[in-house]
Amino acid sequence: MTAFSAEWLALREPADARARDGALTARLAKFAQNAHRHSPAHFIDLACGTGSNLRYLAPHVGADSQWLLVDSDAALLEKVAPVPGHRIETRPLDLVTDLHTLDFAPDVIVTASALLDLVSERWLTQLVERCRANRCAALFALSYDGGITLTPADPDDDWIRQLVNCHQLGDKGFGPALGPGGWQRAAELFEEAGYIVHTAPSDWDLPPAERLLQQSLLEGWAGAAMEMASNEAHRCRGWLARRSAHVANETLRISVGHRDVLVLPGAPPRAVGD
Repeated sequence: MTAFSAEWLALREPADARARDGALTARLAKFAQNAHRHSPAHFIDLACGTGSNLRYLAPHVGADSQWLLVDSDAALLEKVAPVPGHRIETRPLDLVTDLHTLDFAPDVIVTASALLDLVSERWLTQLVERCRANRCAALFALSYDGGITLTPADPDDDWIRQLVNCHQLGDKGFGPALGPGGWQRAAELFEEAGYIVHTAPSDWDLPPAERLLQQSLLEGWAGAAMEMASNEAHRCRGWLARRSAHVANETLRISVGHRDVLVLPGAPPRAVGD
């Protein structure tokens, strides 16, 4: 599974929080409150990292909710901090091989952030089936959708973006990744499984002052581009140098396309004769 450092996760967390769609968060909170009037809401957060999804959602979903945070990186789990009013358990888990070991009890709410673009069709199908079998709602935030816009423009921006998006389709640990189309495929599979699906854009808008995050993105994109076009490494490095100068001069603005996907179980099937 693709590994992410605690430093990268901390760097992106403010941008994530700004970008997330408030209306979908409110819908999820209302669902949780209605479904759990007499018992705490129970969440399973997949590939949780250091707990940014928990930190964002906890103030919205009501006190005394129960959270199981799972990640393959035990070192990241050690950085998950308590959130007053919520019960939190962490568990090291390989989501590729051990998804079936999680207790997707009826009415559990599944959450994840920046995940759908990394997973394979096969893995996603398994997740949808686990949710469907237990009528679990789910919110998948901040899945990359392939959009990258840099201002001012550079002649090689589109070329770099295309290489990055091709790189996104490589194996990130789950098998061939769905990449920028992951959020849409998830919406389709959940609709086929009888879910009510809501989607909304959650694009990053990174102003010139966010130099550290901008530079980290540029370096990551240039590295991905060089992996896909090693014979054009000099061109990739040239693009990175020009863009890094814009970052240093605080003249660059970056938009990165993301999508939030909320899926809520539809009406249960009626019994024969009803």
